[in-house]
Amino acid sequence: MTNTGEGGSTAAALRDDVRNLYQGRSRRSRRFTYGLLIFDLATLLFIVATSFIPRTPVIEVLDVVIGVALLCDFAARIWIARTPLKEFSHPSTWADVVAIASFLAPVAGEAGGFLRVLRTLRLLHSYTLLNRLRTDFAFFRKNEEVIIAIVHLLVFIFIMTSLVYETQHWSNPHIKNYVDALYFTVTALTTTGFGDITLPGSMGRLISVLIMIFGVTLFLRLAQVLFRPHKVRFPCPTCGLQRHDPDAVYCKACGTGLSIPDEGD
Repeated sequence: MTNTGEGGSTAAALRDDVRNLYQGRSRRSRRFTYGLLIFDLATLLFIVATSFIPRTPVIEVLDVVIGVALLCDFAARIWIARTPLKEFSHPSTWADVVAIASFLAPVAGEAGGFLRVLRTLRLLHSYTLLNRLRTDFAFFRKNEEVIIAIVHLLVFIFIMTSLVYETQHWSNPHIKNYVDALYFTVTALTTTGFGDITLPGSMGRLISVLIMIFGVTLFLRLAQVLFRPHKVRFPCPTCGLQRHDPDAVYCKACGTGLSIPDEGD
């Protein structure tokens, strides 16, 4: 019984250590979190890069290695969750499950490629880093909304580019790699429509419509953020209003005095 207790204590201590690694505020935790973010970006670059070259045993091995790394990360996050079953109610969790399965099933080959782009949603999950990014980077604090709007647009472009590539490169001679798919996605998003690349069939037309509707919406959102007068984020202690003019002395909603910190510049 003593051994069981010691084993339980060891497991609990290990869980706390892993939880601090993922959710803590120490320097080690910050480095680990940024490392995961870099790994996510590297994974996306790997997906794009491998679209230009034929499948080889080396790529298959790298697929499995990445899949195992993603599986370890996923298992650790489920293990440290306060309510593990509740985690499966989040779309990002299922996106991770599908992405891991596609990396660990190389027999699927290119047919499973589109499933892998769901890993992009992991970047959206990384928005839990907002508080840490605000603390660590003054540039992020000043340009948070612009950065988030750009990331939303880039994530959408990447997902739609991947969708175009995976559904068209087998049958459409104009879509040979991610660059061709990216070119079509951007021309459709901006409604330029040069006409040199089109997506045939009902499915192709539907994809084009989705790109134009949602892409233009995100593009306009970015333009709105870029040209809107600059505001600073500081919660009013009385009414909770988040955004104020940089030189505001009083809250424009309730009149409470504000003490907005600045960067000394």
